[in-house]
Parts: sequence; structure tokens; C-alpha cells
Amino acid sequence: MQAAFVTRRDAQGLATLTLNRPDKLNALSPQSFFDLRTHLDAIASDDTIGCVLLQGAGRSFCAGHDLSTISADMDETFAAETIDALARLPQPTVARIHGHCLTGGLELALGCDILVASESAKLGDTHGQWGLVPAWGMSVRLPQRVGRSTAKELMFTSRRISARQALEIGLVDHCLPETEIDAAIASLVAEILANSAGTNRIVKALLAAADERTHAAALEFERTLPFGLPADMAQRMGRTL
Repeated sequence: MQAAFVTRRDAQGLATLTLNRPDKLNALSPQSFFDLRTHLDAIASDDTIGCVLLQGAGRSFCAGHDLSTISADMDETFAAETIDALARLPQPTVARIHGHCLTGGLELALGCDILVASESAKLGDTHGQWGLVPAWGMSVRLPQRVGRSTAKELMFTSRRISARQALEIGLVDHCLPETEIDAAIASLVAEILANSAGTNRIVKALLAAADERTHAAALEFERTLPFGLPADMAQRMGRTL
């Protein structure tokens, strides 16, 4: 039986999704997206999960698109919609980036809320090097992260940058030695899970609305939400405001 290209492990409110093609540096194939989408759809409706960690097995997070699958076998729309599903997960998401995080791998990481990189990581958009055109969100999410001018330079040059450089331009949120990254992520996840999962879900929805709506419409949307304790905190505290 073929091993799953993406695995899921749950522990104490954290769902860990692991890209599981270490021999291919976790290059993304049609099966990768099918497995990932299956997990994302299940997690989206799972109230026991308060945070999601996305990582890669072996030497890299993700080297990008598996070029051997660039054919009719790869449904680019399904792939793009899978990364959209990652970005829309109601739970906060954290990407653990090490080794290669290139092109499609970077597009995948950009679907997460918080990006934590080890000092070993190399990040970049190499679509131009291969004569490819972004189809999984790079042209939207990269400028949102680093600004339009910086995104243009990265995309036009296919430049690979270090994790430290990525931190300096805002592409990642943390850069840590390999020996410290797991402890730092565990601490970050613990802080997230200590909060109200209901509040985190609402805050994430509000931030998404702020990105997608006009300033006035986003403010109005925030005001329409019922004021009070989310269900998980109301149950915990035995009361509502």
C-alpha cells in the first residue's frame, strides 16, 4: 500500500499535518493535494482542534511543484483551491519551514497564518526560472506578506533568500536555529491553545473580512457580531456577558 503523501497527527488540540515525500523533498503531486485537502476538510469542522501545524518530513519543508507531474494529471484549480482551503481554515495555522521552501512550497506556506523558519531554510519563487506561471496564489499572497515592490523583485529574479533575509522583509515571522525551532513552535502553539478557540476563530474571520472588504464594510461586519463569550469560554466559565 502506498504511504500517505500527507499525514495527520492530533495531540491536545493540535493537528500536525506532515508532507510525507522526504525522498522528493516533499515536492507537491496530485496525490499530495488530494491527501492534504482530505485532512483540511476534516479539520475545518473538527471543534476539538484549536491549532494546525504544517511541516515537512526529512530534509526540507517543500521543494515546490513535482515537475514530473506537470501534465493533464495535475488539476491546477484543485491545487489552488486546496491552498485556499488551508488559508480559510477557521483555526490558526503555523508553518514550520526548514530546508527548501520554493515556488509551490512557498505558495503552500503562504496559506498559513504564522511562518516559523529554521536558519537552514532557503525560500524563493522560481516560477520564472522554469518558465512557469503562478497558479496557486503567489501573485496575491506574496505581495500581501512583503509588499508589492519586494514581491516583484523576488518573482522577477527567482532569487532564493535565507531565512534571516526572509525575516528581515517580513516573509517569515520567526527565524531560529534548527536546535531551537521545535521548542519555540511548541511554546507558540501552547499560547494559542491557551486562548479561547472560539475567539481565535472569530478573530481570524474578522481579519479575513478586513482583507476582502472595504474599510467601512469590515468595520460594520465587526459590529454585527454578537458581543459576549464564545461558546467554548461560556461553557468554561459557566456564564455569558
